[in-house]
Amino acid sequence: MDNAMTSKMSQKGQIVIPAAIRKTLGLTKGTELSFEVKGDEITIKKLPTALDWANLVKQIPVEDVEIDKDGNYDPKKSPEFHDWMVNG
Repeated sequence: MDNAMTSKMSQKGQIVIPAAIRKTLGLTKGTELSFEVKGDEITIKKLPTALDWANLVKQIPVEDVEIDKDGNYDPKKSPEFHDWMVNG
């Protein structure tokens, strides 16, 4: 979505996020957002949910990895870890 959209602030300081943006980002009641101010600009970002974090962590391989004092490991002994390190 590359469309610029506008919204007016209410007397209570509230703004309405346009429906198209809410739909695109999956914003629903209770979705947490962060606000960052730089100069005269505000950046609003959707914060990850517990489910987002759980899905991210689920992708991390569970494997014993021997790492030497220099931070090296043997890819043959830890193939899943190596794949994760190389391919993400």
